[in-house]
This record gives sequence, C-alpha cells and structure tokens, in this order.
Amino acid sequence: MPEDEKVLVTGGAGFIGSHLVDRLVEKNDVTVVDDFSTGRREFLNPETDLVEGSLLELDLEEIVEGKDIVFHMAANPEVRDRDPKTHIDQNFMTTFRLLEAMRKSDVGKIVFASSSTVYGEADIPTTEEHPTFPISLYGASKLASEALISFYCHAFDLKAWVYRFANAIGPRLRHGVIHDFIQKLRKNPEELAILGNGKQRKSYIYVDDCVKAMLIGLEAEGGFYVFNIGTEDQVEVTRIAEIVSRGMGLNPTFNYTGGKRGWKGDVPVMLLSSEKLRKLGWRPKYKSEESVRRATRDLLNEV
Repeated sequence: MPEDEKVLVTGGAGFIGSHLVDRLVEKNDVTVVDDFSTGRREFLNPETDLVEGSLLELDLEEIVEGKDIVFHMAANPEVRDRDPKTHIDQNFMTTFRLLEAMRKSDVGKIVFASSSTVYGEADIPTTEEHPTFPISLYGASKLASEALISFYCHAFDLKAWVYRFANAIGPRLRHGVIHDFIQKLRKNPEELAILGNGKQRKSYIYVDDCVKAMLIGLEAEGGFYVFNIGTEDQVEVTRIAEIVSRGMGLNPTFNYTGGKRGWKGDVPVMLLSSEKLRKLGWRPKYKSEESVRRATRDLLNEV
C-alpha cells in the first residue's frame, strides 16, 4: 500500500489487528479504535493514536474523517458463541455503522477481516468462487458483512478487499484450540479433553504470513476483491494436542468428547485455496504444523 496514508484500524489491539498495526505504523499514520473487550492494552503499538470505545456507540463519522483507508478487524472472535444478538451487533452492525460513516465522510477504501467459516462444509481446496453456506453464527455474520460491503462498493463506489482467513495463530492469541489446550493442561497436566474425535483437519497460518498476505493483496486494483488466506496443508486436532503437550513437557491422556465436530457449527475439514494471492507473489513462510509449533512456543513464552 502507499506510504504516508492516514489509516484507521478497528480492533487494532486484538490478535491479528495488533500485528497488522505493527506493520502499518512503519510507514503510515495509524489510528486505532478498540473497546478492549477482547483486545489487550499491552498489544497496542504506542506509535498509534487511540480512540477507546465501542463501534456501536462512538461518533464514527468524526473518527473516519480524513482517513485514506479503513482496516475493519474488530469482531467477536468466538466462533463457538451461539448468541445471535452478540454476533449481529458486534460483527454486522459495527460494519454497517462503519460503512455509513465512510460514505458520509467520503472515505473510499475498506479492508475487511472475514473468515473461512463463510463457506461452511465446502469442497477442498476451497476457492473464493465456492458457494457460501455458513453453519455457524460467526460465519453467517461475516458473510452478511461481506454482502453489505459489496452493496456499498456498487452503490457508492467504495473499494474493498475482503480477506477470508484460515485459522490464524501466533503471539498474542487468546482464543482457539492451542490457547484452549494450554489452559486446560495448566489446570490438569494429567488429562486433556479434546472436543470431537480429534480427526478434524484444518489449515493454520502464522500471523506474520497472514499480515503479509493482507498487504500484498492491496496491490490488486478494483472495486471489490475477495481473497482466501491460508496454507496449502492441514493438521489434525490430535496432532496439535501432541505438539502442545510436548511443548509443555507433558504426556497427558487424551479424552475425546466424540463426534466429527468439536461443537455445533464446527467445520471438521477446512483447506483454502490461496491461488489468487499467489498470483500476486505471496507465499506463506510456514506450513500448518510449523505454524502450530511456533504459535505454541510463542504462547508458552508469553506467560
């Protein structure tokens, strides 16, 4: 992306958002909006201007005024949450309020953090053209936001880059399977409860690779772009449990809850095709298993 732009990042103290901000501040003037409901103050880059508060309550027109581009990273990150109002408010209404503020303030570019969950149980490797049938509230709310962004692009000439992430992992991660396993094993080093049958196979991407992909994708010029961001391989949940256990110097008994899904709405097999980004020159540095190893070390070293 061009240098010396005025950038707004929502959720800039969150997991992916904070890593993105660390890159953006090197060459741009960055403002972060975060209510710290899931983000952490210690993750926030000190070189940013902070607006603390909820996207549902702040005067967003005033905040986006004069910005060149908006990175909308804020969301409720809990895929297993089954409360419709939470996801509609935090993942959809925030997007609507932000788009309205951009329209009224003549801010023309938005980058949106979406998810592989919009596809539901899809053929693999899943391309961006695959039909979208989400089976989780999280995926449904992300897809609804994508549709709204598409409308604003066509109706009001906005430019948008939508990124559908695989499972991003790395430093500062505070949710997901690796974080959960670490917390469980700290409470009980002898046993580890694993949701489902442990055979769920998914793609895991290291957060540095994820951020690089986002910035490279901005080289695509147009009105509305959708890009998958993921590795070309998968790793099973049981293998993740083994890596985490070994990283902690433990040898626990694995107890499975059973069934092919970890929870209602879980997609047991996920592998994205990132060929569109590869054509722009992006390649992930780490494969899924190495990403899991690195993320495990990162999280264990943070405490």
